[in-house]
Amino acid sequence: MTTTEDVTTPAGSSPPASPRIKPPKSNRRLRLGERTAPYLLILPALIAILVLLGWPTMQLIGISLRKLDLRELVSGEMVWVGFENFSAILSDPEFWEITVRTLVFTAAVVLTTLLLALFMALLMRHLNPVVRVILQVALILAWATPVVATTTIFQWIFDQQYGILNKTLAKLGFEEFIGHSWFSTGPSTLTVIGLLVVWQAVPFVAFTLYAGLLGVPKEQYEAAGIDGANAWQAFWAVSWPAIRPILTMVTFLSVLWDFKVFAQVWAIRQGGPDGASTTLPVYMYLKGLAGNHFGLAATAALLMMLVLILLTARYVQLLVRTKEADLS
Repeated sequence: MTTTEDVTTPAGSSPPASPRIKPPKSNRRLRLGERTAPYLLILPALIAILVLLGWPTMQLIGISLRKLDLRELVSGEMVWVGFENFSAILSDPEFWEITVRTLVFTAAVVLTTLLLALFMALLMRHLNPVVRVILQVALILAWATPVVATTTIFQWIFDQQYGILNKTLAKLGFEEFIGHSWFSTGPSTLTVIGLLVVWQAVPFVAFTLYAGLLGVPKEQYEAAGIDGANAWQAFWAVSWPAIRPILTMVTFLSVLWDFKVFAQVWAIRQGGPDGASTTLPVYMYLKGLAGNHFGLAATAALLMMLVLILLTARYVQLLVRTKEADLS
Protein backbone atom coordinates (compact mmCIF):
# COMPACT_ATOMS: atom_id res chain seq x y z
CA MET A 1 0.00 0.00 0.00
CA THR A 2 1.44 3.35 -1.08
CA THR A 3 1.02 6.62 0.67
CA THR A 4 1.09 10.10 -0.84
CA GLU A 5 2.58 13.04 0.94
CA ASP A 6 1.12 16.46 0.37
CA VAL A 7 3.73 19.20 0.07
CA THR A 8 2.43 22.65 0.86
CA THR A 9 3.98 25.66 -0.79
CA PRO A 10 4.09 28.88 1.18
CA ALA A 11 1.92 31.65 -0.16
CA GLY A 12 3.68 34.15 -2.40
CA SER A 13 6.44 31.78 -3.39
CA SER A 14 6.78 30.04 -6.75
CA PRO A 15 7.07 26.30 -6.96
CA PRO A 16 10.54 24.94 -7.41
CA ALA A 17 11.55 24.69 -11.08
CA SER A 18 12.06 21.27 -12.49
CA PRO A 19 15.62 20.54 -13.45
CA ARG A 20 16.32 21.31 -17.18
CA ILE A 21 17.33 18.32 -19.15
CA LYS A 22 20.00 19.15 -21.71
CA PRO A 23 19.71 17.34 -25.04
CA PRO A 24 22.51 14.96 -25.77
CA LYS A 25 25.40 16.36 -27.77
CA SER A 26 24.87 13.75 -30.46
CA ASN A 27 21.36 15.09 -31.15
CA ARG A 28 22.64 18.66 -31.42
CA ARG A 29 25.34 17.57 -33.84
CA LEU A 30 22.78 15.69 -35.88
CA ARG A 31 20.50 18.74 -35.99
CA LEU A 32 23.43 20.95 -37.04
CA GLY A 33 24.34 18.48 -39.76
CA GLU A 34 20.78 18.48 -41.08
CA ARG A 35 20.86 22.27 -41.32
CA THR A 36 24.19 22.49 -43.12
CA ALA A 37 23.71 19.51 -45.46
CA PRO A 38 21.59 21.38 -48.09
CA TYR A 39 24.14 24.21 -48.25
CA LEU A 40 26.99 21.76 -48.64
CA LEU A 41 25.15 20.04 -51.47
CA ILE A 42 24.65 23.25 -53.45
CA LEU A 43 28.11 24.60 -52.65
CA PRO A 44 29.79 23.06 -55.77
CA ALA A 45 27.10 24.58 -57.99
CA LEU A 46 27.53 27.98 -56.35
CA ILE A 47 31.29 27.83 -56.82
CA ALA A 48 30.83 26.89 -60.49
CA ILE A 49 28.39 29.78 -61.00
CA LEU A 50 30.78 32.25 -59.38
CA VAL A 51 33.69 31.03 -61.50
CA LEU A 52 31.84 30.77 -64.81
CA LEU A 53 29.55 33.79 -64.46
CA GLY A 54 30.82 35.96 -61.64
CA TRP A 55 34.38 36.43 -62.88
CA PRO A 56 33.42 37.30 -66.50
CA THR A 57 30.83 39.74 -65.15
CA MET A 58 33.47 41.46 -63.03
CA GLN A 59 35.72 41.67 -66.08
CA LEU A 60 32.86 43.14 -68.11
CA ILE A 61 32.22 45.78 -65.45
CA GLY A 62 35.92 46.65 -65.43
CA ILE A 63 36.03 47.04 -69.23
CA SER A 64 32.91 49.22 -69.19
CA LEU A 65 34.73 51.67 -66.90
CA ARG A 66 37.68 51.99 -69.28
CA LYS A 67 38.39 53.50 -72.64
CA LEU A 68 39.35 50.39 -74.56
CA ASP A 69 39.73 51.12 -78.23
CA LEU A 70 42.10 49.40 -80.64
CA ARG A 71 45.07 51.54 -79.58
CA GLU A 72 44.61 50.76 -75.87
CA LEU A 73 44.06 47.10 -76.66
CA VAL A 74 47.32 46.81 -78.62
CA SER A 75 49.43 48.89 -76.25
CA GLY A 76 47.90 47.43 -73.10
CA GLU A 77 47.34 50.91 -71.68
CA MET A 78 44.77 51.22 -68.88
CA VAL A 79 42.67 54.34 -69.39
CA TRP A 80 39.94 54.65 -66.77
CA VAL A 81 37.03 56.89 -67.74
CA GLY A 82 34.53 56.03 -65.01
CA PHE A 83 30.94 56.27 -66.16
CA GLU A 84 31.65 58.15 -69.39
CA ASN A 85 30.77 55.08 -71.45
CA PHE A 86 27.40 54.80 -69.71
CA SER A 87 26.76 58.49 -70.29
CA ALA A 88 27.65 58.16 -73.97
CA ILE A 89 25.39 55.12 -74.46
CA LEU A 90 22.41 56.43 -72.48
CA SER A 91 22.56 59.84 -74.18
CA ASP A 92 22.61 58.27 -77.64
CA PRO A 93 19.11 58.49 -79.23
CA GLU A 94 19.99 55.55 -81.49
CA PHE A 95 20.45 53.32 -78.44
CA TRP A 96 16.95 54.04 -77.14
CA GLU A 97 15.44 53.60 -80.59
CA ILE A 98 17.16 50.23 -80.97
CA THR A 99 16.14 49.22 -77.43
CA VAL A 100 12.46 49.90 -78.12
CA ARG A 101 12.73 48.08 -81.46
CA THR A 102 14.33 45.07 -79.75
CA LEU A 103 11.65 44.93 -77.06
CA VAL A 104 8.82 45.15 -79.61
CA PHE A 105 10.49 42.54 -81.82
CA THR A 106 10.99 40.19 -78.86
CA ALA A 107 7.40 40.57 -77.65
CA ALA A 108 5.97 39.92 -81.13
CA VAL A 109 8.15 36.87 -81.75
CA VAL A 110 7.51 35.36 -78.31
CA LEU A 111 3.74 35.87 -78.56
CA THR A 112 3.60 34.34 -82.04
CA THR A 113 5.76 31.41 -80.95
CA LEU A 114 3.58 30.65 -77.93
CA LEU A 115 0.31 30.80 -79.88
CA LEU A 116 1.56 28.55 -82.69
CA ALA A 117 3.24 26.15 -80.26
CA LEU A 118 0.09 25.87 -78.15
CA PHE A 119 -1.95 25.18 -81.27
CA MET A 120 0.55 22.49 -82.35
CA ALA A 121 0.52 20.88 -78.89
CA LEU A 122 -3.28 20.70 -78.84
CA LEU A 123 -3.29 19.42 -82.41
CA MET A 124 -0.84 16.63 -81.59
CA ARG A 125 -3.07 15.50 -78.74
CA HIS A 126 -6.09 15.02 -81.00
CA LEU A 127 -4.48 13.67 -84.18
CA ASN A 128 -4.35 9.98 -85.00
CA PRO A 129 -0.97 8.32 -84.33
CA VAL A 130 0.25 8.23 -87.95
CA VAL A 131 -0.41 11.90 -88.69
CA ARG A 132 0.94 12.85 -85.27
CA VAL A 133 4.24 11.09 -85.95
CA ILE A 134 4.55 12.84 -89.33
CA LEU A 135 3.94 16.22 -87.70
CA GLN A 136 6.44 15.49 -84.93
CA VAL A 137 9.14 14.46 -87.42
CA ALA A 138 8.53 17.68 -89.38
CA LEU A 139 8.87 19.74 -86.20
CA ILE A 140 12.07 17.97 -85.22
CA LEU A 141 13.58 18.57 -88.67
CA ALA A 142 12.68 22.27 -88.50
CA TRP A 143 14.23 22.53 -85.05
CA ALA A 144 17.40 20.55 -85.91
CA THR A 145 18.24 22.53 -89.08
CA PRO A 146 21.26 24.79 -88.44
CA VAL A 147 20.62 28.52 -88.15
CA VAL A 148 22.77 29.45 -91.15
CA ALA A 149 21.08 26.86 -93.38
CA THR A 150 17.62 28.01 -92.34
CA THR A 151 18.59 31.64 -92.88
CA THR A 152 19.81 30.84 -96.40
CA ILE A 153 16.56 29.04 -97.20
CA PHE A 154 14.50 32.01 -96.01
CA GLN A 155 16.60 34.36 -98.12
CA TRP A 156 15.82 32.22 -101.16
CA ILE A 157 12.11 32.12 -100.31
CA PHE A 158 11.88 35.93 -99.98
CA ASP A 159 14.26 36.77 -102.82
CA GLN A 160 13.09 39.71 -104.94
CA GLN A 161 13.62 38.11 -108.35
CA TYR A 162 13.75 34.35 -107.83
CA GLY A 163 11.91 33.84 -104.54
CA ILE A 164 9.18 31.21 -104.54
CA LEU A 165 6.94 33.42 -102.40
CA ASN A 166 6.69 36.26 -104.92
CA LYS A 167 6.10 33.82 -107.77
CA THR A 168 3.37 32.01 -105.84
CA LEU A 169 1.61 35.24 -104.91
CA ALA A 170 1.80 36.44 -108.53
CA LYS A 171 0.23 33.20 -109.79
CA LEU A 172 -2.56 33.59 -107.23
CA GLY A 173 -3.44 36.94 -108.79
CA PHE A 174 -1.41 39.34 -106.64
CA GLU A 175 0.57 40.88 -109.48
CA GLU A 176 1.86 43.71 -107.29
CA PHE A 177 4.24 41.20 -105.68
CA ILE A 178 6.13 40.67 -108.94
CA GLY A 179 9.67 41.81 -108.10
CA HIS A 180 8.59 42.91 -104.61
CA SER A 181 11.49 43.45 -102.19
CA TRP A 182 10.86 42.11 -98.70
CA PHE A 183 14.06 43.71 -97.42
CA SER A 184 13.55 47.30 -98.56
CA THR A 185 12.31 48.57 -95.17
CA GLY A 186 13.14 47.84 -91.56
CA PRO A 187 9.69 46.55 -90.50
CA SER A 188 9.43 44.12 -93.43
CA THR A 189 12.99 42.90 -92.81
CA LEU A 190 12.25 42.35 -89.12
CA THR A 191 9.06 40.52 -90.11
CA VAL A 192 11.04 38.05 -92.19
CA ILE A 193 13.59 37.65 -89.39
CA GLY A 194 10.76 37.14 -86.89
CA LEU A 195 9.23 34.41 -89.04
CA LEU A 196 12.64 32.75 -89.22
CA VAL A 197 13.04 32.85 -85.43
CA VAL A 198 9.49 31.56 -84.90
CA TRP A 199 10.09 28.74 -87.38
CA GLN A 200 12.96 27.44 -85.28
CA ALA A 201 11.46 28.19 -81.85
CA VAL A 202 8.01 26.61 -82.24
CA PRO A 203 9.12 22.92 -82.17
CA PHE A 204 10.77 23.07 -78.74
CA VAL A 205 7.90 24.98 -77.15
CA ALA A 206 5.30 22.75 -78.83
CA PHE A 207 6.89 19.53 -77.58
CA THR A 208 7.25 20.99 -74.08
CA LEU A 209 3.57 21.95 -73.92
CA TYR A 210 2.57 18.62 -75.46
CA ALA A 211 4.45 16.80 -72.69
CA GLY A 212 2.45 18.81 -70.16
CA LEU A 213 -0.82 17.90 -71.85
CA LEU A 214 0.11 14.20 -71.78
CA GLY A 215 0.25 14.41 -68.00
CA VAL A 216 -3.46 15.24 -67.76
CA PRO A 217 -5.54 12.09 -67.11
CA LYS A 218 -8.22 11.33 -69.69
CA GLU A 219 -10.74 10.87 -66.89
CA GLN A 220 -10.71 14.62 -66.27
CA TYR A 221 -11.73 15.32 -69.86
CA GLU A 222 -14.42 12.65 -69.61
CA ALA A 223 -15.73 14.21 -66.40
CA ALA A 224 -15.78 17.63 -68.04
CA GLY A 225 -17.72 16.18 -70.99
CA ILE A 226 -20.25 14.57 -68.65
CA ASP A 227 -20.74 17.95 -66.97
CA GLY A 228 -21.64 19.39 -70.38
CA ALA A 229 -18.45 21.35 -71.04
CA ASN A 230 -17.57 22.06 -74.66
CA ALA A 231 -14.03 21.90 -76.07
CA TRP A 232 -13.20 25.49 -75.10
CA GLN A 233 -14.52 25.08 -71.57
CA ALA A 234 -12.69 21.77 -71.16
CA PHE A 235 -9.46 23.46 -72.22
CA TRP A 236 -9.77 26.20 -69.59
CA ALA A 237 -10.95 23.85 -66.84
CA VAL A 238 -8.62 20.89 -67.46
CA SER A 239 -5.76 21.65 -69.85
CA TRP A 240 -4.93 25.21 -68.82
CA PRO A 241 -4.18 24.51 -65.12
CA ALA A 242 -1.83 21.70 -66.17
CA ILE A 243 0.19 23.66 -68.73
CA ARG A 244 0.17 27.11 -67.09
CA PRO A 245 3.41 26.57 -65.11
CA ILE A 246 5.07 25.07 -68.19
CA LEU A 247 3.84 27.97 -70.31
CA THR A 248 5.36 30.41 -67.83
CA MET A 249 8.70 28.60 -68.04
CA VAL A 250 8.85 28.46 -71.85
CA THR A 251 7.75 32.11 -72.04
CA PHE A 252 10.68 33.11 -69.88
CA LEU A 253 13.11 31.01 -71.92
CA SER A 254 11.73 32.35 -75.20
CA VAL A 255 12.16 35.93 -74.00
CA LEU A 256 15.80 35.26 -73.09
CA TRP A 257 16.54 33.53 -76.40
CA ASP A 258 14.72 35.98 -78.67
CA PHE A 259 15.98 39.09 -76.91
CA LYS A 260 19.59 38.22 -77.75
CA VAL A 261 19.05 36.94 -81.30
CA PHE A 262 22.08 37.88 -83.39
CA ALA A 263 22.89 35.33 -86.09
CA GLN A 264 19.59 35.62 -87.95
CA VAL A 265 19.56 39.44 -87.90
CA TRP A 266 23.16 39.70 -89.02
CA ALA A 267 22.93 37.01 -91.71
CA ILE A 268 19.80 38.48 -93.33
CA ARG A 269 20.87 42.14 -93.82
CA GLN A 270 23.49 42.99 -91.17
CA GLY A 271 20.93 45.19 -89.44
CA GLY A 272 19.94 47.00 -92.64
CA PRO A 273 18.60 48.68 -94.59
CA ASP A 274 20.34 51.72 -93.10
CA GLY A 275 20.25 50.19 -89.62
CA ALA A 276 16.44 49.91 -89.62
CA SER A 277 16.53 46.27 -88.47
CA THR A 278 19.38 46.64 -85.98
CA THR A 279 18.72 45.09 -82.58
CA LEU A 280 20.70 45.42 -79.36
CA PRO A 281 23.00 42.41 -79.97
CA VAL A 282 23.85 43.77 -83.44
CA TYR A 283 24.33 47.25 -81.97
CA MET A 284 26.74 45.81 -79.42
CA TYR A 285 28.65 43.99 -82.17
CA LEU A 286 28.88 47.12 -84.32
CA LYS A 287 30.12 49.19 -81.38
CA GLY A 288 32.59 46.56 -80.23
CA LEU A 289 34.17 44.37 -82.88
CA ALA A 290 33.26 46.40 -85.95
CA GLY A 291 33.86 49.83 -84.41
CA ASN A 292 36.75 48.80 -82.13
CA HIS A 293 35.12 50.53 -79.15
CA PHE A 294 35.21 47.66 -76.68
CA GLY A 295 34.45 49.81 -73.65
CA LEU A 296 31.20 51.01 -75.24
CA ALA A 297 30.36 47.44 -76.27
CA ALA A 298 30.89 46.23 -72.69
CA THR A 299 28.61 49.01 -71.46
CA ALA A 300 25.89 47.99 -73.92
CA ALA A 301 26.30 44.38 -72.81
CA LEU A 302 25.87 45.38 -69.17
CA LEU A 303 22.69 47.29 -69.99
CA MET A 304 21.36 44.26 -71.86
CA MET A 305 22.20 42.09 -68.87
CA LEU A 306 20.33 44.52 -66.61
CA VAL A 307 17.22 44.17 -68.78
CA LEU A 308 17.51 40.37 -68.63
CA ILE A 309 17.92 40.51 -64.84
CA LEU A 310 14.71 42.53 -64.57
CA LEU A 311 12.93 39.99 -66.77
CA THR A 312 14.31 37.15 -64.64
CA ALA A 313 13.10 38.85 -61.46
CA ARG A 314 9.66 39.19 -62.98
CA TYR A 315 9.69 35.51 -63.93
CA VAL A 316 10.65 34.46 -60.40
CA GLN A 317 7.86 36.63 -59.03
CA LEU A 318 5.32 34.99 -61.33
CA LEU A 319 6.68 31.55 -60.43
CA VAL A 320 6.32 32.24 -56.70
CA ARG A 321 2.76 33.47 -57.21
CA THR A 322 1.93 30.32 -59.16
CA LYS A 323 3.31 28.12 -56.37
CA GLU A 324 1.37 30.05 -53.74
CA ALA A 325 -1.82 29.74 -55.78
CA ASP A 326 -1.30 25.98 -56.11
CA LEU A 327 -0.76 25.60 -52.37
CA SER A 328 -3.76 27.69 -51.39
